This record gives sequence, structure tokens and C-alpha cells, in this order.
Amino acid sequence: MILMKYINAENQILGRLSSIVAKMILQGDQVYVFNAGKAVIVGNPKAVIEEYKAKRARGDPYHGPFFPREPDRIFKRTVRGMIPHRTPKGSEAFKRLKVFNTIPSEFSGQEMTAVKGSENKGEVKSMTLEKLSELI
Repeated sequence: MILMKYINAENQILGRLSSIVAKMILQGDQVYVFNAGKAVIVGNPKAVIEEYKAKRARGDPYHGPFFPREPDRIFKRTVRGMIPHRTPKGSEAFKRLKVFNTIPSEFSGQEMTAVKGSENKGEVKSMTLEKLSELI
């Protein structure tokens, strides 16, 4: 039986949330993540921006590797790095993940959950994926 999980990524730490989502999709759940642009990257903002700019500049513009700018695609790429996406099991799992920047009208009535253990408590410097995508 496939479980449908609806997750609100607002004020959730990107890495922790991504690892939990990766486990869910590998177990066979269909996962929908909303408000991906409001997910938080913890760390010194200048260092985070430089790291993501380096990822974007790496490689060849025609042959890759290609790194996304949009917040929902950055989130999806982060989850992809946590699963064996080149194996049949991993590619099937990756297809069960849907990520959105906002809440589409067809999902507006769904009850969304926040993942325990991945909340941002505001104790360290951080920035949202939306802000990061504007700066890269």
C-alpha cells in the first residue's frame, strides 16, 4: 500500500528534511513537498552562496553537470544526492517525489505535516532557498 505524504517545508532545515524525505521515498511512499522555497539552509550565508555558485559554474554549459537555480529543483537535486538514483530502485523512488514552491490549488485542502527534528530554531545564521536562488 502506497502512502501519500504531504510535507510543508516552511522553516525546515534543507539537509535534515531531505534525508527524511529520501528515506520515505525509498520505502515506497509518494511524497509531496510544498513551500520548498521557504526551506532553510543553515550556515554562513556568504559561504553558502559561494558553494552554490561554484556548483553552478562547474562543468561545461553544453554537457553538464547542470545545477538548477529554482528553489524546488534545488530541493529535488538535494534529495537525489541522498538516494541511489542510477539504480532501478533509486530511479523508481525518485519518481515518487513531487516538489512545489507554493501550494497548488488542487492540494490546498490537504493536511500538511512538518517533519519533527528538522525545524529551524534560529540559533545559527541561515538563509532560505528562495533567497539563495535569487543570489545565484
